[in-house]
Amino acid sequence: MLLIKSKRNHAASSKGVCRILINVTVVGSAGPIRFVVNEDELVASVIETTLKLYAREGRLPVLGSKCNEFVLYCNVFGAEGLKAWEAIGSYGVRNFMLCKKPHSAVDDDVESDVKSVAASVARKSLCSWKTWFNKSLNSKVSSH
Repeated sequence: MLLIKSKRNHAASSKGVCRILINVTVVGSAGPIRFVVNEDELVASVIETTLKLYAREGRLPVLGSKCNEFVLYCNVFGAEGLKAWEAIGSYGVRNFMLCKKPHSAVDDDVESDVKSVAASVARKSLCSWKTWFNKSLNSKVSSH
């Protein structure tokens, strides 16, 4: 049995397909997620797999499943995120960190504008409701 397994591993490595165990630490989570990937697997695929495993294990905080909202960083290369179309094995490391992409200032401005419009609409509807209620009370009180 041992001989058969070694032949399979040898055949896989002769084709150029090498599998590696990677550790992906999610910011805010208790510990790293460990899984095996092919060296030629894309970074985007690794992010997707990490999010699926994270959700399957029921870890907190809840991250969601949108891969394009996250960046995979390599602990060795510094503050620049890995490119989604590159192979994970091309970096020569096995420890990574997954973070949410930072929001841009434009997104924050649009979000604050939407919130202010929603608040003003809510105030107007609240005032119109109060006005209607007060008018109905006044008409009932004055008629008696």
